Amino acid sequence: MTAKSAAAAARATVYGYPRQGENRELKKAVEGYWKGRVTADALRQTAADLRRSTWRKLAETGVHEVPTGDFSYYDHMLDTSVMVGAVPPRHRSAVTADALDGYFAMARGTQEVAPLEMTKWFDTNYHYLVPELGPDTVFTADSAKQVAEFKEAAALGHTARPVLVGPVTYLLLAKPAPGVAADFEPLTLLDRLLPVYAEVLADLRAAGATWAQLDEPALVQDRTPAELNAVARAYRDLGGLTDRPKLLVASYFDRLGEALPVLAKAPVEGLALDFTDAAAANLDGLAAVGGLPGKRLVAGVVNGRNIWINDYEKSLATLATLLGFADRVDVAASCSLLHVPLDTAPERDIDPRILGWLAFAAQKTTEIVTLAKGLAEGTDTIAAEIAANRAALASRAASPITRDPAVRARSAAVTDADGRRSQPYTERAAAQRARLGLPLLPTTTIGSFPQTDDLRAARADLRAGRIDTAGYEERIRAEIGEVVSFQERTGLDVLVHGEPERNDMVQYFAEQLTGYLATRHGWVQSYGTRYVRPPVLAGDISRPEPMTVRWTSYAQSLTDRPVKGMLTGPVTMLAWSFVRDDQPLGDTARQVALALRDEVTDLEAAGTCVIQVDEPALRETLPLRAADRPAYLDWATEAFRLTTGAVAPGTQIHTHMCYAEFGDIVQAIDDLDADVISLEAARSHMQVATELAAHGYPREAGPGVYDIHSPRVPDAAEAASLLREGLLAIPAERLWVNPDCGLKTRGWPETKASLENLVAAARTVRAEL
Repeated sequence: MTAKSAAAAARATVYGYPRQGENRELKKAVEGYWKGRVTADALRQTAADLRRSTWRKLAETGVHEVPTGDFSYYDHMLDTSVMVGAVPPRHRSAVTADALDGYFAMARGTQEVAPLEMTKWFDTNYHYLVPELGPDTVFTADSAKQVAEFKEAAALGHTARPVLVGPVTYLLLAKPAPGVAADFEPLTLLDRLLPVYAEVLADLRAAGATWAQLDEPALVQDRTPAELNAVARAYRDLGGLTDRPKLLVASYFDRLGEALPVLAKAPVEGLALDFTDAAAANLDGLAAVGGLPGKRLVAGVVNGRNIWINDYEKSLATLATLLGFADRVDVAASCSLLHVPLDTAPERDIDPRILGWLAFAAQKTTEIVTLAKGLAEGTDTIAAEIAANRAALASRAASPITRDPAVRARSAAVTDADGRRSQPYTERAAAQRARLGLPLLPTTTIGSFPQTDDLRAARADLRAGRIDTAGYEERIRAEIGEVVSFQERTGLDVLVHGEPERNDMVQYFAEQLTGYLATRHGWVQSYGTRYVRPPVLAGDISRPEPMTVRWTSYAQSLTDRPVKGMLTGPVTMLAWSFVRDDQPLGDTARQVALALRDEVTDLEAAGTCVIQVDEPALRETLPLRAADRPAYLDWATEAFRLTTGAVAPGTQIHTHMCYAEFGDIVQAIDDLDADVISLEAARSHMQVATELAAHGYPREAGPGVYDIHSPRVPDAAEAASLLREGLLAIPAERLWVNPDCGLKTRGWPETKASLENLVAAARTVRAEL
């Protein structure tokens, strides 16, 4: 096919779409089911309605081929574990008794069994459930979900493409099951897994699917020769099947690199590649392998992870270059649109001029369709859209919102000395122990306490004018009083104020910093039924006035025990926002760090002697390619030290990280120079404590002993057992006792019981020392 005919054949498609619905109907239905207010049939009907609504909107916008199988009640990796029969033994009876309840037991656990481990999906803020595999794992095909959803779409008249997690990525993201040797490599199960995928593909073909998409994002990471050989074998075998749909192998989030020639040679009919940001190097990769003659190329030229409008002229130039590389070129987003909000249309609080710079999933779909039309029919057919796009881009570039000379001057004046504490850790630790007077194995929480219906109602009443500011603040004071009193009664050593005034750990600060925009309806799934509204980082950042001092000081006035000041760190403020794309990330991080530095200084001046600066996104934002990591870690750790570097030696700086793999950033954790770090560890069975010990980490650490993402209440014996495991790696004088993460998503009854057990466990183990 010539470049001209490849252009004429161009079509629009997407890899996936937000699942929640316009009013988060899925969240409400699932949580209603958990609470017994919604029946299983009603939940299934809600899910079906959402799928059909999504397909209809995509088709009406002009998408030629809609995805199926991307919808999930909780997580698509968990769905894949069900599809291949990889149900852990402890969950099998629950799955056998009731498939839906068993599914949620794997995700959330029950009082009797622990859930699957949860961690971040590559470098996004989406969390997936980690498959547990071992040498005895037996895979069995269950294609019911994939086939049923494809048939739903086909029956409605849509051209549909089932989307599956690819077999290599599935195994590379899996971990050894409990009791299996830590050096077991799940990829050794590939030959056992491929026949299951073959069976699923045959079932989809029998249902009428002409194409199936196999997502292999793990291939954009650095891969060993053995892993690349596994890729070649997998797609040789799957491509060699006769009873299957055509195969589209998709990668995203970065450049495909050394895996590109492997897939280019594979007997599959198409590849889907990311052509945004760092992944633009895929252009060079295609040229190096001689293109994809005879194959379909799906070009991800619209950024599926950020919310800024596409540059039509730049994307059309990329697409024009790609026409010579493949038999057919289609247009798509760089990845699933799961990672962006649904639609800008409901946003009424953002200046219309600024709103014109933003593209959520609905707008990105329109961009994809517009680009496909321009590619297929010529740019003259979209001349008006190109002109409007050019004007919007120019408006943003020229806006005074994006540049503040005072902020830029302050950032430029930063020196290395600004990011260093005045004394080394050993001297600081002695000063802090003398000041705080804490026991061995001090107990604390991560920061937030349950966000009750009453608290949410108070915020809604304030917004609606049903109560005034004084009435709202009285409710906040009462909640802080209850949280402090409970912690004192329970026996916690370092307290928190519970954060009742905060809607979200990033949004709360963003709303008080210049340069940020807040959305009203910009919900994005983080995990399961947990949705967040990432703010938009649109311009230069500064802090007009203190943000946390008042409520922290009020809590401290209620107790003689130390109360932690709680802040979100600069990297997390970037990672959990939609960050500006018009300057280097390191420059933006420095601006945020300086704003937070002012807050840290004010907290210390107000008498706060323990200040926690959370950086759960430090690992999440780590570039997927090793070659790109040193530059990132340099500016990321500098930003943290700049935030905390001005405090006196006797002020104890904490940080917190959760739900990521920390082993490959232990040196960066060390480089933060925090006095205490708390980390998720309960689901991973204290793995991080061992990793810290292996590194020789010299500071204090609190690997979590209470998994807060499950409704389970761990008893004191369980917490004590985890604590003893922690002591095998970290000496008692440097070990803290805390939950994995904040408690805002938990209810008060389970929170009280779990923290009482946590304190009891600490006392038990202290007595053994």
